[in-house]
Amino acid sequence: MRVDLSDDDRAALIATADALADAARVETLAHFRTAELSAENKEKMRFDPVTVADRAAERAMREILGRMRPGDAILGEEYGAKSGTSGLTWVIDPIDGTRSYLSGTPTWGVLIAVADARGPIYGLIDQPYIGERFAGGLGVAEATGPMGKRTLRARAPRPLSDAILFSTFPEVGTEAEGRAFHSLSARTKLTRYGTDCYAYALVALGQIDLVVEAGLQPYDVQAPIAVIEAAGGIVTDWKGGPAHQGGRILAAANREVHEAALAILGKTPEG
Repeated sequence: MRVDLSDDDRAALIATADALADAARVETLAHFRTAELSAENKEKMRFDPVTVADRAAERAMREILGRMRPGDAILGEEYGAKSGTSGLTWVIDPIDGTRSYLSGTPTWGVLIAVADARGPIYGLIDQPYIGERFAGGLGVAEATGPMGKRTLRARAPRPLSDAILFSTFPEVGTEAEGRAFHSLSARTKLTRYGTDCYAYALVALGQIDLVVEAGLQPYDVQAPIAVIEAAGGIVTDWKGGPAHQGGRILAAANREVHEAALAILGKTPEG
């Protein structure tokens, strides 16, 4: 069920999210594009890096939540879950796109969402190096950055053959998931890779039509869901169901292009 929020509650949540993003900017920029930056590998079968910046940013955000929102739960990529009593959970990814961060490309981001039992109600996608922040939910749908402030509005419908599709990796999930993705890709005008969470911000900004991924975690997707939905877009799993727990993700600028993509991806077997 949804948590009842007053205007003051909403303002406090928004202020807290901004405080978290501001703190994460400091920690991540302190190490970005520095010669001494290195990474540990969290997995044996593939390169899944974590850096000192990931951990420092999440610790800074958790410390702020401990002061500003002590009754809220927390779910973070690096330090796991902390229970709460308020019915609200902060879902945080200190650096979404650590591979990009290590490579020096400015398409990684800090993801911050606050959710109740039904999913995210507010989210931020923050790119510290560019200085862009995309906010959505609780009556907000806006981007701020070097070009000032603008309202987020996802792209209007157009044929799938004119659509722009993004994904982080060309090899999307399992072999079956990869085949489904490339079947969809063949029907679009343009497919691009490697932008991590920044691709979701581009959907909300009205620049692209689709993001398709698989194997995601809740902290990878809850902030993008809030931002895209606030901009008029739609985010589901590949069957059209809720996506806030992660897994297979289909983010679309509008219902028409979502339905066209779903007709292809929805045939993918589970597992």
